[in-house]
Amino acid sequence: MGTLNLDQELINRVAEISAQQAIKHLENERIKEQKRRRDKRIRNTRMLLRNYHQFVLHSMSVRDQLENIADPAFLEELDEREEMAVDSIKRSKERTLGMVRFIDQMMTVFKLLSESSPKPEDKRKYEVIYLHYIAEEKKSVEEIADIMNMSTRQVQRDIKHGVYTLSSLIFGVDGIRFVR
Repeated sequence: MGTLNLDQELINRVAEISAQQAIKHLENERIKEQKRRRDKRIRNTRMLLRNYHQFVLHSMSVRDQLENIADPAFLEELDEREEMAVDSIKRSKERTLGMVRFIDQMMTVFKLLSESSPKPEDKRKYEVIYLHYIAEEKKSVEEIADIMNMSTRQVQRDIKHGVYTLSSLIFGVDGIRFVR
């Protein structure tokens, strides 16, 4: 009978340890998935910023093109497949125009937040992001370092943290990195 109790205690202990390990594993997997999603948002924010000027150029001609595409005389000349392709292009152009407007709005919010912050580094992060990605004539890390009288490493850190801030503005709470 004593062996049976010992065996049952061993089984209970093994089950308890197994359950703890399973819970730990699931929690680690959840954290990895959150990090992967956050990293994807950061990557997408960087990609939006890097391509901002191309989006702006593309969207400048979009209004005229959309009016031409919407012209009934133009659409009458197309067969059904061609009309579907034109609709797809039209939706793509509309989304690009919407994205440019949205990025502009988020940069305005970023600027207002940085200007109202008591921390000088917040203002600097906005300026670095603006100069590096948004300004009419984009500046390199080295040029920004010279202009703002700081190290290139500091410029890189400001870009990194500025992208995090902008990502949280663009993606909302999903773009925030929670620190444990």
